[in-house]
Amino acid sequence: MKKSCPCGTGLSTEVCCGRYHHGETAPTPEALMRSRYSAFAFGLTDYLLATWHISTRPDELLPDPHTQWKGLSIIKEIPDVQKAPSQANTGYIHFRAYFKERARWHRLEENSRFVFEGCRWWYIDGTPEVMRLKPRRNDPCFCGSGRKLKLCCKE
Repeated sequence: MKKSCPCGTGLSTEVCCGRYHHGETAPTPEALMRSRYSAFAFGLTDYLLATWHISTRPDELLPDPHTQWKGLSIIKEIPDVQKAPSQANTGYIHFRAYFKERARWHRLEENSRFVFEGCRWWYIDGTPEVMRLKPRRNDPCFCGSGRKLKLCCKE
């Protein structure tokens, strides 16, 4: 059985974000953002640096073995490049990502900015807000499975 992609589409990693991790160019800001989220989940720091615009890219990005990425929700994409691709060279994705770090749950909410340059999309920067969460055992799991947290991603 093929494992579902961490970005939450329900597709296997190979047909979803894995193809971008292996060199295919992401066609939209949302596809790039999802593939970057999956890269964080898999610890693919080389991919993260390779998709970060040179104007804002850090010199290095170290993997964080204490962070487990658990779920992603896309809130809004501006502009909708699938409806008007020729008019968009800048895109914004508002998303929420849930992660567990050292047994504590957090939510990262960010408005990310992307630019289309050199025939591809690049991540420029974002305005992140991190909030510590205090979920209860019977709350729905943050991974989107629909199961209770105590039966899903509690560990």
